[in-house]
Amino acid sequence: MRELRISASSYSNTAPLIWSFLYGKNRGEIEIILDNAPARSAELLAQKRVDAALVPVIEYQRIEGARLVPGVCVGAKKKVKSVCLVTKGEDLSDVKTVALDVSSRTSVALSKIIFREFLNFEPAWKTSRPDLKEMLGDADCALLIGDPSLTIDENIYRKFDLAETWRSFTGFGFVFAMWMAQSERIETAKTINFAAARDEGLRHIDEIISNYETDVSISREAFHAYLSENISYSIDESMKKGLELFYDLAFKHDLIEKRKEPIYLDE
Repeated sequence: MRELRISASSYSNTAPLIWSFLYGKNRGEIEIILDNAPARSAELLAQKRVDAALVPVIEYQRIEGARLVPGVCVGAKKKVKSVCLVTKGEDLSDVKTVALDVSSRTSVALSKIIFREFLNFEPAWKTSRPDLKEMLGDADCALLIGDPSLTIDENIYRKFDLAETWRSFTGFGFVFAMWMAQSERIETAKTINFAAARDEGLRHIDEIISNYETDVSISREAFHAYLSENISYSIDESMKKGLELFYDLAFKHDLIEKRKEPIYLDE
């Protein structure tokens, strides 16, 4: 029998979801492909090179035949800390050009929705590799995601948390990424207990912090709060409603060609 293959980003906020596959009960049972860019996992799933992947939620609308794994996510009920728009001090209403992190998909769509739907104007967009100084060299705002955004010097830059901004306008939490499988891999994906893997990972937060502390230069206390309080790995009703609204607005603003209803593996 072929070994099961999954893919995920290697950012620290995904670590509780993948710890089991790297170090825990699922170690050696399932092959996992890691990449810094969440967009890479979307590509692997779309190309049918993996059985399941932790994918930016906007890609559910773009990948033909994708199904969502219920209940497990990378999201935020209030403030996420690691997905943000950054300026040199300007308010978002004064922004003229936004440099978008090429490793992002959902956050790019969310940024465009915030400007178009809530701020009622359209800045110029450009793509850039995730280097803040380089991004702000020829743009007055930068979208930065993942671990690099945790160490932004807020004495120099102004940071707008995207989950917090979304909640201020909608009242809902936000889902950034979910496990997904291709429709023809449903039965295979069902053999993987992603919820149990998440729960195992959450029991090993201290080990996860130790694995990342040389790469992410924040205190252990701040790191622990980020993984256990800011990031939500389960979807509550507010986040579910937020996901539905996000898809509605993505379609309204031509960020997706069609708007599919969420279909889960157990449906």
